[in-house]
Amino acid sequence: MLSANGIMSGYGKVMILRDVGISVNDGEIVSIIGRNGVGKSTFMKTIIGLLKAQQGSILFEETDVTMQKSYDRAREGMGYVPQGHGVFPQLTVEENLTIGKMIKPDGSKKGNFDLVYRYFPKLEQRKKQLAGTMSGGEQAMLSIGRVLVGNPRILLLDEPSEGVQPNIVAEIGEIVKKISKELGIAVLMVEQHKGLIQQITERGYVMDKGSIIADLTRQEILDDEVMKKYLTV
Repeated sequence: MLSANGIMSGYGKVMILRDVGISVNDGEIVSIIGRNGVGKSTFMKTIIGLLKAQQGSILFEETDVTMQKSYDRAREGMGYVPQGHGVFPQLTVEENLTIGKMIKPDGSKKGNFDLVYRYFPKLEQRKKQLAGTMSGGEQAMLSIGRVLVGNPRILLLDEPSEGVQPNIVAEIGEIVKKISKELGIAVLMVEQHKGLIQQITERGYVMDKGSIIADLTRQEILDDEVMKKYLTV
């Protein structure tokens, strides 16, 4: 589904990522974990094309997308949910979802709103509400729903738990698991919330100082002592 090999990337002449490699299989939920400031979000921005990979390659469904623009990767099926959710606060829920369907060349056609509302019924109830007036959890749901409208093959979730109440984090986790299982969508998630990581992750990578330093199995992810070694407590 997705693989990155030997990735070096950063800002200007400052390289944050050093020889990073990961893979995600069809329908799999994989997390990249680590403390603040180790390069996780930089990596996600590089995968979607917001930052250029200075070295290495990114393959998506056997196509080399390393040099593609971010919007081309999105059209190929990469659904990116940025840190902080990235909703348009002055637009309604429905208008935010409409923007999501425009990622496809046939974006003028009716988007897959019914699918989004099936997984996130709160969004249908509040479709005329301004996104900026919603809670953090509702904005997180909207950001995932907006991506889902474009029929992605993989979800790239950057800190989906940020600014979200703990009980809503668990609800979002269950929805993400259902989306992945029922629609066959792979998930690559950057996260520090131990509960969410343990709830949905099938395997993981640990990042520190811009490099992958460990691979974690499902059993290791469920081990609180292992997780304490790598997450900010």
